[in-house]
Amino acid sequence: MGNRIMFERAGHGPLEIEINHGVIAGWTGRNADAVQHHIEELAAIGVPAPSTVPLYYRASDLMFTTAPVIQFLDDTSSGEAEPTLIDDGTRLYLGLGSDHTDRKLEAYSVAHSKQICPKPMAPVLWDFDDVAGHLDDIRIRSFIREGGAWVPYQEGKIGSIRPLMDLVAGSPMSHGGTRLQAGTAMMCGTFAVLSGGVRPAAEFRMEMIDDHLGRRIEHVYTMVNLPVIA
Repeated sequence: MGNRIMFERAGHGPLEIEINHGVIAGWTGRNADAVQHHIEELAAIGVPAPSTVPLYYRASDLMFTTAPVIQFLDDTSSGEAEPTLIDDGTRLYLGLGSDHTDRKLEAYSVAHSKQICPKPMAPVLWDFDDVAGHLDDIRIRSFIREGGAWVPYQEGKIGSIRPLMDLVAGSPMSHGGTRLQAGTAMMCGTFAVLSGGVRPAAEFRMEMIDDHLGRRIEHVYTMVNLPVIA
């Protein structure tokens, strides 16, 4: 049995989905220069360049969560706001997630750094069919808490990421090229940090804004650092 998570399907009410497969799509920028910028941004903290782009990392289904508090070792991790696709076998949904990553471990292995951290998600989903026609215009922003204030951390439109249907078609969990296998959650890539570089923070806030339909999804989570015992 997979990871059962309760969501709110916008406009329809509660929806429980069993997540059985996790995928993290990386290096997904539509603009090659932006991808190179992100590669250089991470290289500055010792992260090796990807073998190919885009790249699909697998992650345990148990890492995906809507909990407002997550726990992990040390204080070397940080969030990345990303559009997230979830397929329950009946419909494809668009949600908002954070590819929370251990930056210290990332210098050793990107795949390991992604697997070790929980993957927070907002508890609200939009039907993909409702947003497919204006997907590129949907905005995503993130903030981190520094010095007691929320500081803008990331901002961009889904249009700066490779078309999500292209990512679905290329995913190892693709089903027929236009859907994901039932029970799959796939995070679809992120945006460069606005300023100050990639860095840890104890609180992370993210939002996804649909100006066409006048709605948004928001989620805030806190990181609790556990001691590293030698």
